[in-house]
Amino acid sequence: QVQLVESGGGLVQPGGSLRLSCAASGIIFSISTMGWYRQAPGKQRELVARITRSGGTNYADSVKGRFTISRDNAKNTVDLQMNSLKSEDTAVYYCNARRPGWDDWGQGTQVTVSS
Repeated sequence: QVQLVESGGGLVQPGGSLRLSCAASGIIFSISTMGWYRQAPGKQRELVARITRSGGTNYADSVKGRFTISRDNAKNTVDLQMNSLKSEDTAVYYCNARRPGWDDWGQGTQVTVSS
């Protein structure tokens, strides 16, 4: 089992920045891709960004150029730097870790972008 603990969520004004962090523990040797998903009120969960073990990345079009995902394999962490935040970014953000045949999820952290 993999445990994922998220931190860094909160309230931020439009145009501001926020950094989310996710720490993985447990059976982590088999983790391949890690990423961030989000779910806004009344919306389906969507991919925000993901990163492979070797550093390859994918971003949702809505966040490309504003968000940056990074990974520290030595510390077993994945971060999401969010800049130029918009009200549309308001959602619960979930950390994800993929293993063969499994998806592990964090508990979610609320990000609210409002003035």
